[in-house]
Amino acid sequence: MSSETGLIQLFSQHFPIIYEYRQMFFFGVLATIGIAAIATFFGVILGLCNALIRVIKIEKGNAVTRGILWLLQQCSRLYVTFFRGTPLFVQILVWYFVWSPILVHPQHGLLIDGDLARQLRQNYGALIAGVLALSVNSGAYITEIFRSGIKSIDRGQMEAARSLGLSYGQAMRYIILPQTVRRMLGPLGNEFITLLKDSSLLAVIAVPELAYAAKSAAGRFSTMEEPYYFISLIYLLLTIVLAWFFARLEKKYNTDGNR
Repeated sequence: MSSETGLIQLFSQHFPIIYEYRQMFFFGVLATIGIAAIATFFGVILGLCNALIRVIKIEKGNAVTRGILWLLQQCSRLYVTFFRGTPLFVQILVWYFVWSPILVHPQHGLLIDGDLARQLRQNYGALIAGVLALSVNSGAYITEIFRSGIKSIDRGQMEAARSLGLSYGQAMRYIILPQTVRRMLGPLGNEFITLLKDSSLLAVIAVPELAYAAKSAAGRFSTMEEPYYFISLIYLLLTIVLAWFFARLEKKYNTDGNR
């Protein structure tokens, strides 16, 4: 008997639940990382757009343009206030039971209807609602990360860029935002880790991620210790590895140029 076979038998004898659900736990880890990555990606897009709306200045514009900008800024503030001020757990339930059926419905979906909506809701309804909930919630926090990062750049750099003939948009694109992104690596890494752990809340709507795998195993064997201790260890290991990775990344690209 090879050492590999012996290890498998030893594992199956001492951790039978984990061994039997090993594939579900494995794909649960992949789903957890994937959901967190997708939510962070869309959260960055939402956060950048909202942050630019909050900090943009119109130097040449009529009353209508300024009024539209003011309205957008108020909507952005309302968005950030609502999604930062309400529990993510509640947001997930609202997305799944209220907003998602409004957007995707076989008969009267605002975005998607017909057979495609029916297939999406049957096969991916919970996943879509979960990713939307995490993305929109993340976008609210990343908005403040971007806004704080932009505000932290010295005003003299914008003034110097404008004196060289760059427009406000060009100065923001080529001078301000690149420095902002470098300063945001740490906070964005923390946000990704937070989403990785918060994705466990999606188990309540049956998204097949890591926590749902533990819930399924615990329900079948009527025992809680082994599956939940196991996923706690996995979350801890993922958090430690990701924290180390983002710390190295932040050190490599820090604004002071130190190594």
